[in-house]
This record gives sequence, structure tokens and C-alpha cells, in this order.
Amino acid sequence: MAYNKSLPLVDLHRHLDGNIRASTIWQLAEKNHIELPANSLEELMPHVQIQKSEPDLLTFLAKLDWGVKVLATLDDVKRVAYENVEDAYNAGLHYTELRFSPYYMAMTHKLPVADVVAAVVDGINLGIKDFPVQVKLLGILSRTFGVEHCTEELNGILTHKDEITGIDLAGDELNFPGELFIDLFKTARDANMRITVHAGEAAGPESVWQAINLLGAERIGHGVNSYKDQALLDHMVKYNIGLESCLTSNYQTGTVKDLSLHPIKQFLANGNLVCLNTDDPAVENTEIKQEFNLAQQVLGFDHDQFTTLQENAVKMSFTSDTEKQALLQLTRHS
Repeated sequence: MAYNKSLPLVDLHRHLDGNIRASTIWQLAEKNHIELPANSLEELMPHVQIQKSEPDLLTFLAKLDWGVKVLATLDDVKRVAYENVEDAYNAGLHYTELRFSPYYMAMTHKLPVADVVAAVVDGINLGIKDFPVQVKLLGILSRTFGVEHCTEELNGILTHKDEITGIDLAGDELNFPGELFIDLFKTARDANMRITVHAGEAAGPESVWQAINLLGAERIGHGVNSYKDQALLDHMVKYNIGLESCLTSNYQTGTVKDLSLHPIKQFLANGNLVCLNTDDPAVENTEIKQEFNLAQQVLGFDHDQFTTLQENAVKMSFTSDTEKQALLQLTRHS
């Protein structure tokens, strides 16, 4: 196995609403009388799972839509949250940070955003009682839907701020730059939320600079295009700003055309805090161990590099120093 078994398996960039099982989509559609573009689960798969590399990020993101379209009730939301914990445990994870966009999950059936947050929290709490895996929640502001809906999302998240560890900005990076969300992220930081931001995926290094300087990002989701700006990489080293790399995702979104040239190599060589993650496991048909196998087979990573990636993931986690030390003592072979 590619990863270091003496260290915990951690997934920091994992979308709860990008990990809704195809079988659950099928069952919820049937329960809620929602028409799907397929007559069987097998026929549904191409609509909810990437079959190849997509031309761009927005085409990729469309594959997530059916998962949220079938969430007609708060119990449905609770179910998919619970199943996310089970999936994380079955993947062999010791610790994960699950991020979700409450407005995205709420919008089709006009569920109250704050209630969706509460349902996710309930599902997670039920899950961790049944499956011994550590989970923290991150709330996403979906930039795709504009500032007004992001404000609604943040308000809903802050209603349950004791249960939510951090805030993320995700979605259409090109058309909704970070500068639009400065006030919302100031509010989030004032509420003691940890900050991670999707940047440098569909846009260039300037988007990453915005995330850091304007939004207060402590970590960058993807950050692929950071490699184009050495000053940016060095700044991130100096201030311990982490990079959440997702190999399969970056290939499937078309962000990286040739996986063997993924800049994670450059990030590691430069001393950047970088770790491996899944992004949207169900949509991408991947899991954390598969990401480590890819790093070994395609990038030629060795045991020492895996050790660094796994140690970085613990360092980058939005946990206390005490929790990090406890996590490093954990190993669960599966």
C-alpha cells in the first residue's frame, strides 16, 4: 500500500454534497417521486459520476446536481450526512473535514438553509456514534449563486457555529472572484471560523492572492495554478498556508491535462504545506487510498513523500495542537 501505515489517514478536502451515493440518489428519487434521466441505477451512473476528464470546472460541477435535487426533506439531508461518515470510516480515514453548501443542498426544494445545516449536524453526530472516525464540518459559501445567497448561507451556518469549524468559498471562481466576499469572510473570521478557500483551480495565482490577502485563507483548496508564481509559493511557505491537493479531481475538471505533470511535485520540492485529498469521492469514483496509489504510480512518490503528505495533513487540519498529537497516535489498519 502506498501510504505510511504508521500515520493516520486524513482527508481535509472532502465535499459532503459531492459524496452522495448513486444508490441513495436512486432511492430518494423514488421515495420523493422525482424523475431521473435514467431507467435504472446503471443508466444513472454517467449522470452522477465522471466517466472521463471533463472540459472545465463547471461541466464537472454539474455532475453533483442530481445528488442535491433529490433532497426533498430534512431527513434526506440527515441521511446523506450520516452516510458520509460511514463512507469515511469504510475508506479507512481516521480524520476528515466534511464541507457542504447549505444553500446548494436546500435550493431545489426550498428547504430552510439553517435547518439544512442542523440536519447535516444531526446526521454527522449520529454517524460518529456508529463509526469511529473523527469528523469536523466546514460550511461552504457557494459563490456561483452570488453574494446575496452566500449571505444567507453564512447566516445559516453561524446559527450553528458551535458545530461548524470553518468556512470555505467554492463554485464558479472565474466569474465570482474573492473580492466580492470580503465582508462575509470578515464576519466569519470575527466569529472565530477557520478559513479555507477554493482558489487557483479555474483562475490563476491572482485568485490565490485574493483568498489569502482579502479573505484570510489559512488553506487553499486545490491552488493548482499557484505554481505559476514563485513569490506566491514562497509567501505560503513563510506563513504556513496549506495547499489541499486533489489529483483525480484536478484531472477530471481539466485543470491538469497530464496528471504526471501535477504541480504537487513542485509544491513538495518548494517546502509548501501540501496534502492529498479526494474532493468529491462518489462523483469521481475515488477514495483516499486510491489518491495515494495514483501519487505512487503516476508521480513516482516514495515512502518519505507519503510520510510528508500525511504529516502535513495533520498539521493543516483545523484542530488544536492537543488534537493533532492525539491524531498522530492513531492508526487503524483496514
